[in-house]
Amino acid sequence: MKLTDVGVVLFMYAVCGYFYYHMTKLKASSQTYPRFTILLLFGLTTLYLVQMLINAKKHGVESGVDEVFAGFQAKQFFVCLIATILYLVCIYYFGFYISTVLFMVAVLLFLKVPPLYTAITVVVIVGLIYFAFQKFLGVKLPVGTVMKAIAK
Repeated sequence: MKLTDVGVVLFMYAVCGYFYYHMTKLKASSQTYPRFTILLLFGLTTLYLVQMLINAKKHGVESGVDEVFAGFQAKQFFVCLIATILYLVCIYYFGFYISTVLFMVAVLLFLKVPPLYTAITVVVIVGLIYFAFQKFLGVKLPVGTVMKAIAK
């Protein structure tokens, strides 16, 4: 077991608690899917915790920090961090779909993913999001202020 895994488990429990708290504010008819997802995440996190405890008894406990930061590339990290912040800003102005396509293409090409795989990935992910959220769940994704102004 690695001590760094304890942080992951605590973080995941905090995420479950946060989303459960906000889920309770929804109408009862809208709580089914979020409740299922949260319980699934909670259960998987608990299984991971049990697995960690079993491994701790068998093999002991180690830090794990050296492995977490092995091969850390600061340039890659900070470029992706800045791209993510710009992505969130772009969603406000240009909407979800345009921003997502631009973000995915930029980051995947920066990470040297071949253009064919980048195109396939973008088309599949955007398609999955469209069908899962807009068609299946009926969620309205952000359109963006610029796109709203153009549509008027």
